[in-house]
Amino acid sequence: MEDLIAQFSFLSNHALQDKTFDPSTIEDLMKLFEIEAYKSWAAVELEQQQEVEEAEASLQEAEDYMDSVMESAIDEFRRFEEEMERMSKHEHDTLVKTAESARKMGKFMENAASLASKKYIEAALNSATASMKSAWKGISTNKVLADFGVTN
Repeated sequence: MEDLIAQFSFLSNHALQDKTFDPSTIEDLMKLFEIEAYKSWAAVELEQQQEVEEAEASLQEAEDYMDSVMESAIDEFRRFEEEMERMSKHEHDTLVKTAESARKMGKFMENAASLASKKYIEAALNSATASMKSAWKGISTNKVLADFGVTN
């Protein structure tokens, strides 16, 4: 491009000094300027296209990395969720077993208290019966003794 500008300057000076200068010479030079401009434009366009492709490749790489990180995070979350599910199920099962044991113990204690209560009532009745028998026996013995004239 600099060579063309230098040649244009030379031809411009020559056209100013020479009255017989052929203007088609400058037209040919202008066509060369146009060709050079198109080449520069094509080079810039190509460079821009390469930069776009590089940017798209970088963007794709970043998206792939982001997808990988997200997938990894989701997998980790799923593993965490499964572990929490396992732990909560284990804790639930443990609580259910403990509650069932407490219920059985309560039922056993109720039966034991009921049995002890029955035994207590039975013992109390037996004691009362024995006392009554003894009292009747004592009354009967006193009556028999009184009938024989014996006094205590």
